[in-house]
Amino acid sequence: MHKPGDVILGGLFEVHYTSVFPELAFTSEPNILSCQGFDPPGFRHAMTMAFAIDEINKNSNLLPNVTLGYSLYDNCATLVIGFSAALSLVSGQEEQSLLHENCFGTPPVVGIVGDSFSTFSIATSDVIGLFKMPIVSYFATCSCLSDHHRFPSFFRTIPSDAFQVHAMIRILKHFGWTWAGLLVSDDDYGLHVARSFRQEFAQSGGSCLAYSEILPWGENSAELRRIVEVMKKSTARVVIVFAHQIHMIQLMEEVMKQNVTGLQWMASEAWTTAAVLQTARHMPYLGGTLGIAIRQGEIPGLRDFLLKTHPDLYESNNTGNSMVRQFWEYTFQCRFAPPPSGWLEGGGAICTGQEELENVETEFLDVSNLRPEYNIYKAVYALAYALDDMLHCAPGRGPFSGHGCATLQTMELWQLMHYLEKVNFTTPYGDEVSFDENGDALPIYDIMNWLWLPDGSMKVQNVGVVKNTALNGEELTLDEDKIFWNSDSKQPVLSVCSVRCPPGTRMARKTGQPVCCFDCVLCSEGKFSNETDSLECSNCPEDFWSSPQRDHCVAKKTEFLSYHEPLGICLTTASLLGTLICAVVLGIFTHHRSTPMVRANNSELSFLLLVSLKLCFLCSLLFIGQPRLWTCQLRHAAFGISFVLCVSCILVKTMVVLAVFTASKPGGGANLKWFGAVQQRGTVLVLTSIQAAICTAWLVSSSPAPHKNTQYHNDKIVFECVVGSTIGFAVLLGYIGVLAILSFLLAFLARNLPDNFNEAKLITFSMLIFCAVWVAFVPAYVNSPGKYADAVEVFAILASSFGLLVALFGPKCYIILLKPERNTKKAIMGRGSAKS
Repeated sequence: MHKPGDVILGGLFEVHYTSVFPELAFTSEPNILSCQGFDPPGFRHAMTMAFAIDEINKNSNLLPNVTLGYSLYDNCATLVIGFSAALSLVSGQEEQSLLHENCFGTPPVVGIVGDSFSTFSIATSDVIGLFKMPIVSYFATCSCLSDHHRFPSFFRTIPSDAFQVHAMIRILKHFGWTWAGLLVSDDDYGLHVARSFRQEFAQSGGSCLAYSEILPWGENSAELRRIVEVMKKSTARVVIVFAHQIHMIQLMEEVMKQNVTGLQWMASEAWTTAAVLQTARHMPYLGGTLGIAIRQGEIPGLRDFLLKTHPDLYESNNTGNSMVRQFWEYTFQCRFAPPPSGWLEGGGAICTGQEELENVETEFLDVSNLRPEYNIYKAVYALAYALDDMLHCAPGRGPFSGHGCATLQTMELWQLMHYLEKVNFTTPYGDEVSFDENGDALPIYDIMNWLWLPDGSMKVQNVGVVKNTALNGEELTLDEDKIFWNSDSKQPVLSVCSVRCPPGTRMARKTGQPVCCFDCVLCSEGKFSNETDSLECSNCPEDFWSSPQRDHCVAKKTEFLSYHEPLGICLTTASLLGTLICAVVLGIFTHHRSTPMVRANNSELSFLLLVSLKLCFLCSLLFIGQPRLWTCQLRHAAFGISFVLCVSCILVKTMVVLAVFTASKPGGGANLKWFGAVQQRGTVLVLTSIQAAICTAWLVSSSPAPHKNTQYHNDKIVFECVVGSTIGFAVLLGYIGVLAILSFLLAFLARNLPDNFNEAKLITFSMLIFCAVWVAFVPAYVNSPGKYADAVEVFAILASSFGLLVALFGPKCYIILLKPERNTKKAIMGRGSAKS
């Protein structure tokens, strides 16, 4: 079909959907190919291009003073016919479109709209690209055509399969479908899609294919049966199909035969709107299908233009009107004169040209779902805008050598390609049209859903859009409330190999299984994960521990010997009680300081001993409460000095007892001069000063310090004081031990001295208690963790202090308070004389 003009645009359309190849005997000239099976939608596609050109010619703002013409060819869904038509367009040797008899001036055709098949477009672009003729396809989606080095002149207004794959994966991710099956057709379209889909689906994160199968061409029931068996056995509930209508028709026959239900079908643009599958018998299986479809647009005035289609409008001296005549004959089931032989005899009607299109039901006039037509419309306008930009070039400011411009008379095809690459306009429907560096238009798809109506019929409804914009990138918009789900729950199916791992767990791959098949393993203690499908568990910070659910970290509990816990309260009470008893005893001794019992037992050392015992009781309080630097440093120093002061007093008292006994013997009086009051004070001071020096050296060289211990318990922080220098601590205890043992030995030697009240026996007993407590302390302290080590040390301090207090002062207080008759010099000395 042709129309003359200043500039001619070519078009390749599928007006017939099959062809018959002649017998090739090579004994005579072969007959030409015969096209069969008139396709009304294909003819509507061709007329859409004619309408767009007619609309442009009427637009005074676009290509003024230039008339566009067209030359439209039928490819008959056959590669050899489509390829031959493309060569005719580019060469201008078809007599119907021959504009000039020479090769100068305007090219016969400046651009081609088509072809509809990817395979045809590949073959055509490989050759036509050599002439740099722009080809703008409206239906070829193979991503291989985005190779601009191989196909430099190829453009398209339909998104490539690469974006179709992006869009499909975006929908899958939106619904959390990470486990799916893939079916593709056995051609360039299907195989290229399968390769890119597998790669991108795996890279999308945690997604994988349960199976990937190739749908055969033609009748192959055994292979289809095998594929459906694979689908039945798989746990994947989502099936993605990139194939043509014929493949789906054959596949669904086997699906219905095996009654495979409960699947969520995902349709590619090739069959999303296929009416042949939208039947009542298919709905139990295909109801709820989600698919992506070519963007639907509105073309005002198209139906009125189609109604004006009439053979008379395209009459000429050539056969250019054959396409319209065939449409007319197909629609009204008549034949133009002269009819073929036998037509009239068979009851056939003659076409008069008076038939009315409005009075007949034909798919040709259905403009309710303009998808390929909208792409054709955009393709024609893209070429028109490119021509318009070229003709508006200002001389001296052009993009070509010498800043030159192209004209209709001097233009070359590669010059028009320069402008086509930069074209940018917006359709009346509001969609932006431009091409990227690969010749692909800004992609946009409608998302369709197959709604199963109560009366058993089916409606394909638009539920969203997915597009790629220059400003915001890829965008997905879904109206989920409108989506029909073909399930009892009316909710999206669950299609995962493994349920998502909740926070607190990590994914552990199953051996030999795809990446999306995994077990959820609880994070180990001290680790957490606060995200769904976490690959690894993270370590909690040092002072934190994982919660029981392992989904977050909580501050570790702190542990130390507290004043608020029962153990701390008991020890504090005992310490204060001991201090109080010491004060009471001190008060008793002070009140009865003039009595023989107090005076006979070296009252000054007794008072000093009581003070030191009081300090021993009080120093135990430094071991209770959260350790601080000053408490850590002071606790051992106070403990060491207090006990040395106490034991020094006992040692001196023992030595005095021995000296007094020795002085009572002939020649022993000289020993007393070494144990006067001054010497006693000096000895206590010297012995205590040695311990003070040890403590000072220890604190200066390696001071005790507070420490957060996390080794005892993983979920607790034990606050403790590290001794700093173990040697310093050992020397401190060792010095106390030496004095205590020395006191014990001296007291033991003096236990049988003749005296009514021999204090050496009490010292012996008290030192025995003291040594027993501290010998038991060492292993108990070493084996007690955390706060219990402090409790053991406090207990040892209190036990030894109480032992000394009771053993040394208990009998004396008993006599002073309860047996005052024995608190006389006569009673004490008299019984002593009787013994001797």
